[in-house]
Amino acid sequence: MQKLEKWELMTKIVRELEDLSNSQTAVIKKIAQIEAHNINLGNTSLDKSLGDIYTKVSENLELVSALASSFSEETGKYRVDNKLDALMDPTA
Repeated sequence: MQKLEKWELMTKIVRELEDLSNSQTAVIKKIAQIEAHNINLGNTSLDKSLGDIYTKVSENLELVSALASSFSEETGKYRVDNKLDALMDPTA
């Protein structure tokens, strides 16, 4: 795999990780909405289960966000180390 192709794949993965993080955030918001509705309903099984789900999704979000940040830094370092800016902009 050429250096530029590898970098392009790495940037695609960064975008996908960011998308995954956004999806996890949307799931957390949806759980919070259901929990808010359950305040009026008062269903104890929903209360306990939603709390457990919220905790796990929140932990996953932290893991995904950390991975996205770390891999994004790695991708940037790869670009700089391999002088890919010059390959992308031949006038440079």
